[in-house]
Amino acid sequence: MSSPLNSEKECRQRTLAQRREAAAIIGIDEAYLLRMIHFFVARVRADKQLGRFYAAEDEGHRARQVAHMITFWLSNTLETDEYVGDLVKVHRQLEGLQREDFDHWLALFRATLDETAPTVAAANYLMVRAERVADYLETELFGKRDETTVG
Repeated sequence: MSSPLNSEKECRQRTLAQRREAAAIIGIDEAYLLRMIHFFVARVRADKQLGRFYAAEDEGHRARQVAHMITFWLSNTLETDEYVGDLVKVHRQLEGLQREDFDHWLALFRATLDETAPTVAAANYLMVRAERVADYLETELFGKRDETTVG
């Protein structure tokens, strides 16, 4: 007879395995995520509005940042539980970050998915996750968005 704690742990492991399997079915795997993130980072760095956050960084810092992004998205999408970090703290340190930057970030992310995603389901799945992350960060950094002013 297993303890309630073991049963809960086993249930969580089964759920995580099912989520990874579902992601694989729609075409999301580690190889795709690595390719997508590198493509997205290149797009953001070249962007007039968001590229400013990368302009002063050295190559070592950029490489670490990409590694953190990869770990985050692997954890967020494939449930690897590898990401350790504080997204709010990282984004709070971006000098000049504005609420509008999140909308632009999401537009670049969507464009990246439209060009790279193996399936429409994969693009939609990742976009929903990105929107949740952006909403969380925006709320933590700038407070709740006033829905009456959003067009």
